[in-house]
Amino acid sequence: LLMSRTFGDKNRESKRRLVLFYGTVQLLKPLQHCTLEERNAILLQGGVTGSQPLRISLLQKGEGKVPGDISFFFLILPLFSVYKLMALAYAGMKCAGKASSVVRCKAIISNWPSQMIVMGEKQDMIYISKSPRVVHEQLQASFQKRMAFSYVYHWLRLSLSGTLVEFLDAQDHLEVQVGTQATLECSFRSCSFPVASCWIYNREQVQIELNDTASSVEISQVSPEDAGAYTLIVRNPRGSAHHTINLRVIDRPHPPASCPVVSKLSSQSLVLAWSGSSYDGGSAVTGYVVEMREQGPGKPGDWRAVVTRCKNTSYRVSSGLDPHGVYHFRVRAYNSVGVSEPSAPSDSVKLDPIGRSPEEEPKLYLPVTINTTNQIKDHYNVHEKLGVGKFGSVFRLSHKESGQVCAGKFYRARSSGEKAVARQEIKLMKCLRHPKLVECLGAYDNRSEIVMLMEYIAGGELFTRIVDDNFEHTEPNSARYIQQLLEGLQFVHQQNIVHLDLKPENIVCVDSIGTRIKIIDFGLAAKLEPGVTHRVMHGTPEFVSPEVISYEPVGLATDMWSVGVICFILLSGESPFQGNTVAETLGSVTAASYKFDEESFEDISDLAKDFISALLKKDMRCRLLCDGALAHPWMVSFTSLVHQAKSLKKDKMRLAHAYVNFPKQWFENGRTLSAMDSEANWKPEAERAIKSLEKELRGEPSFKQVLSDTRLPRGSSARLTCHVQAYPEAKVLWLLDEEPVKESLKVTIEYEDDGMCTLVLNDLGPSDSGIYKCRATNSLGEAMCSAKLNVGL
Repeated sequence: LLMSRTFGDKNRESKRRLVLFYGTVQLLKPLQHCTLEERNAILLQGGVTGSQPLRISLLQKGEGKVPGDISFFFLILPLFSVYKLMALAYAGMKCAGKASSVVRCKAIISNWPSQMIVMGEKQDMIYISKSPRVVHEQLQASFQKRMAFSYVYHWLRLSLSGTLVEFLDAQDHLEVQVGTQATLECSFRSCSFPVASCWIYNREQVQIELNDTASSVEISQVSPEDAGAYTLIVRNPRGSAHHTINLRVIDRPHPPASCPVVSKLSSQSLVLAWSGSSYDGGSAVTGYVVEMREQGPGKPGDWRAVVTRCKNTSYRVSSGLDPHGVYHFRVRAYNSVGVSEPSAPSDSVKLDPIGRSPEEEPKLYLPVTINTTNQIKDHYNVHEKLGVGKFGSVFRLSHKESGQVCAGKFYRARSSGEKAVARQEIKLMKCLRHPKLVECLGAYDNRSEIVMLMEYIAGGELFTRIVDDNFEHTEPNSARYIQQLLEGLQFVHQQNIVHLDLKPENIVCVDSIGTRIKIIDFGLAAKLEPGVTHRVMHGTPEFVSPEVISYEPVGLATDMWSVGVICFILLSGESPFQGNTVAETLGSVTAASYKFDEESFEDISDLAKDFISALLKKDMRCRLLCDGALAHPWMVSFTSLVHQAKSLKKDKMRLAHAYVNFPKQWFENGRTLSAMDSEANWKPEAERAIKSLEKELRGEPSFKQVLSDTRLPRGSSARLTCHVQAYPEAKVLWLLDEEPVKESLKVTIEYEDDGMCTLVLNDLGPSDSGIYKCRATNSLGEAMCSAKLNVGL
């Protein structure tokens, strides 16, 4: 018996040999090729012929040493000078055998606990010590044992668990279009019977099936709510296994979140800009269709396409315009599934015959009032949804009398705790009046709803602007954005408020053509009180600071870490800490482990890299605060870089932008730490499902295959086989003419893992003729099948 095992280190291999010495040893039954998963066990069974004594030695690399990390069991049973050999050991080898005077076999063997195996009052197996000096003594003692092999095999059938359920070519992902039929199916092979299975979706059992080989779920008309993870749990008498299929439902995208905004008016052209879709339908938005309608006497009034393949969220209309005409514009988004419904139309647009550019009006902040009497719909029309956040949804609003356009954040305020969170944000926003911060215009607070009115910012997310082909992205431009971010954050910190959720999605452009930005979404912001320690466990993994992950006190420097990450992405298009999993990302953040890739930072100045390094310090006490960051040489000198600025590549930036926004319906505003802590853990549901399946499995014995009448000549061997199915497991008794059949050197009873029971009769004679019965009994009932054996003369 030649055994080979490959360890985890592919460059290290250990050979073990078990060699049988005897003059003309013949291999009657070779070992079977097999493959096991790690830590699963295997029963190796073979047969040799020859007379005693047979000497067996265990060698490693030709030396009589037994490794200390392996245990072996051997059993040699003489049956008419034919010996059955069994070895039980560790998983990871390859199996082969050939007949010669030395029988050799390689096998995959698995880790098995050191123990003595006892059946009734007999010791059925001999344990071979890990110490080489007693190997031969114990093997010699085994020659004196004349035991029935079937008892040991039956015990091993109960003890060796191999692969409980093997899933066959199982799919991991399924993508279907909305409205079509989805079929999630999974075939499997069970090592024992009976078998029951069920599916879990959204922590609930979808269905339970009694099927031995496959299970499926069919959804006739798929909707987006059907998307998610479906887990199949298969239960048999020896345990359970599961497999998960992720269903992805794709649809047309939602309409663009805002109506088109017009800028750069001239006598012959104008520029349109709009926000992207709030949900891409599960398939990335690949472009936009811009439509135009001219109004006035004698005009057709129909919508017509200006461009059908716009790849960006802005477009210059330079043809087909009447200098004296009045127009409306709207936009549709499209993906691989189809085209969305149109956005809300723009306000009436009339070309400027002089070609003047609108000037920014000076900002005048009005007192913020909270209306506790009326509801928002008493004064405002509610239009399309602009976005969804952790605490509520944002809609575009227009005042019913003045027509003023603004945004309204509708809070989820069902409980007192949620209402307190909403009122806290409104309270903080009343203090934050700065040109670089979104402005709070007022609020409605009554029993049924809480709504905060904010200025409507139509320029879209900063990253969406940067990846636009019509926009030049340079290092000085990035520095200008970071400077504005720091100016707004400086004012926030002066109020002793920390934002705690700075990321690209929360930085928006004021308009579609300029470089002015504002900070939005203060839903997670907190007021730092003197002498009071503040800890949080929320944020987006890529932008969260080490002290948040470690649940240590946060401070103003916590926001500065996020500024460093944003700056890193703006300049390189890469996220400094993004890993393949959330755990990898958090590990890199905790270790403050990042590097400046040579290719990505090839055109970036050393001052910029020094600025980033001064912010991405693990110790928050060592980070620059806003005052220091604004005084950094990179901030001071970026204006001198304008003339020598080089356009930065946008390929990686587009990938980063796609990652941040994919898919918004699945993880709005990024994957948060709190979401990670409460990720779908279906273990309790699985345990309940397994218990339910166990009840379904319970049943009295039955025969999937019954005995068959047989006629054989004298001196031959007979194999009477039936297949028992029962749970709890049935006790099997063989009868000949109503008398129990006892095992002997002539009679062997075999039991297989899947319930196959075989009575083997050797050297048949007339006395072996009769009616054989197999009786299977458990606590729920009994079943019996029979067959007639006729032995000829």
